[in-house]
Amino acid sequence: MADTQRIDAKAGRQVTRLARWIGAFSRAHGGAEAQVAYLGQRGARIVLVGADGIWGDLVATSYDNARRAVEKAGITLREDFDGEMAAKVRTGPYEWSRMAGLQLGGASGA
Repeated sequence: MADTQRIDAKAGRQVTRLARWIGAFSRAHGGAEAQVAYLGQRGARIVLVGADGIWGDLVATSYDNARRAVEKAGITLREDFDGEMAAKVRTGPYEWSRMAGLQLGGASGA
């Protein structure tokens, strides 16, 4: 029983920490919405898109922790990273050079 309580306490701390980061991101970017993607044994990725188009991501140790953190932060949780959500993402020169990589002479591995 003690091991279960320790795991639950650790998960609770992670959810609280992630919710704090998500909330800070949302406040810094005029609001935000999120989508959670399962990463297998690694956990889950929380993709955040701010109202200003800036995006970021966080990784949680489980899908449930990721969803709980987004809900605790009080932002919209979307089921899919669909075209509507993707259209809100603003990319700059850094992202384009990373996506293009060597094909267009962008930064390779930088």
